[in-house]
Amino acid sequence: MLTLLLAFLTSQLQAQVKIAVSKPYETYEKWIKAADATAIPVGMYSLKIDSALRLLAECNGLLLTGGEDVDPVNYGKLNELSKCEEIDRYRDSLEFALIKRAVELKMPIFGICRGEQILNVYFGGTLYTDIPTDIDTTVKHRCPPGSKECLHNATLLPNTLLTKITGQKSGVVNSYHHQAVEKPAPGFRITAYSDNKVPEGIESDGTRIKTFVMGVQWHPERLTQNPQLSKPLGEYFLSEVKKYQTGNKK
Repeated sequence: MLTLLLAFLTSQLQAQVKIAVSKPYETYEKWIKAADATAIPVGMYSLKIDSALRLLAECNGLLLTGGEDVDPVNYGKLNELSKCEEIDRYRDSLEFALIKRAVELKMPIFGICRGEQILNVYFGGTLYTDIPTDIDTTVKHRCPPGSKECLHNATLLPNTLLTKITGQKSGVVNSYHHQAVEKPAPGFRITAYSDNKVPEGIESDGTRIKTFVMGVQWHPERLTQNPQLSKPLGEYFLSEVKKYQTGNKK
């Protein structure tokens, strides 16, 4: 009887999907759990890179979360370092290593805010180092500390996976950033823009990477004002994660 119970518990644990989270926060974990209550978020940031890569191989998907500015040396703009704010070079190195290994494993990847930006940089794209000075201030992409979150419109482009997943042509998104995708990486396309032409999403176009790779500039894990640009993204990501898990069991 005990043997059967242990076998059952082992099978249940194996059935649960594990999501590697580059730097975990409670809001991201809740977003994952909302899409699949049994999913297990696995934090990577507290680990050394070699340990993180070993643990990643046991996971079924990679979520790149928001946070600090990406070091501009990584996209050829070292002379614009003064336009950046806090930089975490260990995190840059960790996430580059995680992306590289996830692509090798053909593992689904989803990036949010900084996560979208570092995806673009890793694959050879560039960033605006400061939206107010590089573009304009007609749309506020980040509000002052202590104020309410910035909300603005985003237009989703036709014939993109983002539009297919959400079923939306446009909608309100939240915004907490002063940097953004400038030139999309080879093999990627921009999927949404704000009204002042700041890219709000990227995805693989299938020519370079065959697995699911997508990023959005807004924070779906906190977008209570517009669930249609939040919940479907989490659910689709988890569906891709489960497909990956199933494929690896064959």
